[in-house]
Amino acid sequence: MKDVKILFNLLKTIRELLQKKRNPQQAAAAKNISSKKSKNYGKKSGSAPRQERMPDQARSNNGKSKRKRSAKTDRKPQDVKAVIPFPAPRVKPERPATLKEVPEVADKKRFLDFPLPEAIQFGIQNMNFEYCTPIQAAALPELLSGRDLGGKAQTGTGKTAAFLLASFTRIANNPLKEHANGTPRVLVLAPTRELAIQIHKDAEAINVFADFRNVVVFGGMDHDKQRKSLQQPIDILAGTPGRIIDYVRSGVLDLSKVEILVIDEADRMLDMGFIPDVRRIVAQLPDKGVRQTMLFSATLEPEIMSLARSFLFDPVMVETEPEQVVGETIEQTFYSVAGSEKLAMLLYIIKNEPFERMIIFGNRKDKNLDVYESLQKCGIAVELMSGDIPQQKRMRILEDFRSGKVKIVIATDVAARGIHVDNVSLVVNYDLPERSEDYVHRIGRTGRAGQQGKAISFICEYGAYYMPDIEKYVGETFNSTLPTAEMVEIPEEFRELLKNNRRKSAHSRSVRSGGRSSGGRSRR
Repeated sequence: MKDVKILFNLLKTIRELLQKKRNPQQAAAAKNISSKKSKNYGKKSGSAPRQERMPDQARSNNGKSKRKRSAKTDRKPQDVKAVIPFPAPRVKPERPATLKEVPEVADKKRFLDFPLPEAIQFGIQNMNFEYCTPIQAAALPELLSGRDLGGKAQTGTGKTAAFLLASFTRIANNPLKEHANGTPRVLVLAPTRELAIQIHKDAEAINVFADFRNVVVFGGMDHDKQRKSLQQPIDILAGTPGRIIDYVRSGVLDLSKVEILVIDEADRMLDMGFIPDVRRIVAQLPDKGVRQTMLFSATLEPEIMSLARSFLFDPVMVETEPEQVVGETIEQTFYSVAGSEKLAMLLYIIKNEPFERMIIFGNRKDKNLDVYESLQKCGIAVELMSGDIPQQKRMRILEDFRSGKVKIVIATDVAARGIHVDNVSLVVNYDLPERSEDYVHRIGRTGRAGQQGKAISFICEYGAYYMPDIEKYVGETFNSTLPTAEMVEIPEEFRELLKNNRRKSAHSRSVRSGGRSSGGRSRR
């Protein structure tokens, strides 16, 4: 009997050695399971302990327990992935067999009338574009002929499509035999991240049936991920000046082969202090006269004309005015209020005005922060958009605003650039803007696509100075209304919540603005 046991153990050892030789991991798992089974013999099959799981199950369980221990670190990338689907994979629709016929209309130019590449024509029709806007009709013939152009055009006039169509056409008509990585053929400079992203999205929409390689870079996002997107031949690169300079200095970008330079919203570039950066970038490009340059601005003030002379070669200047400055679907209301009454007036509007989404505009970040904190203390769900918030947070706010998770956003003009959100039914000008163009741009966020919208503006002792210019620009004369006592009194349910906050805000505003708490020059 003893010899039999020795022989049995010897055979068992030989089998384990053979199993280890074939697959060490499986042998260890089999040995572990065998020993556990002997210990748990006679127990119910449903009561097997956690250790009896197979190796893949054990690894899954270990990963699960690790996720629980590091829930905080895991949550952030999951949120970012859900909120920032960027860059989104392109899904090409089925290309039609032929282009759709577009009837001729008097005083309107069709896109079919221009010698654009067929794939681009299909992309235009896929976007339901048939007839040119005034800026497109005026600019496209000059741009397609290779002329430099300075254009005066407001946001929403179709200028982006004009310079993209001209750029795609030049690239298609002049293919390169060799195209090195990180050498864009077209460079589009935008003052804000949101505008750069929107230009890139428009380029991808037009490019849906073509194979142009379009890239966008901007600050506030992962530097290395964007750097990797530049490690390919690039047709159109859109970006903000600061991030473009970063990649040029690091040797990732080579701008010496740029054929077309587009400077979009040059007036904003000037306001935001980006012109020195733009000049540094232009110094890396081929000379004017060799490259084609397009400059677009909402105004053609002397400073902008000086830039045009600096960057453009023998340009054609195109000016278009919108057919109507303010849409008929926007109801405009003005209230004469003291600076100290604005918060109460805003709370009254939030409580009593029906709205789907609301944007509140203020001129200064510090004042906007005060309003944001006050609304939060009142239990009102609100988000704050400022130019210095991280890009990931900015995009999360926009996504929450689009989805309706948040219905109120407070922003400055600079921070609001590039916000493209439908169904904004109410705009509140907590402060009247200093520039008349900004007033039109603000209230133009509502009343889109034929929907009714409303704009309510507060006129305080400082805002009154801007009214004559706004009326002249819009071409209307407005009557302001005095609010009732109820409108300018903090509702009872909010008084206790705001008591300490109001004292603190009044003191901080006095310190920050030299004693004024209701107006003054904007600090962007």
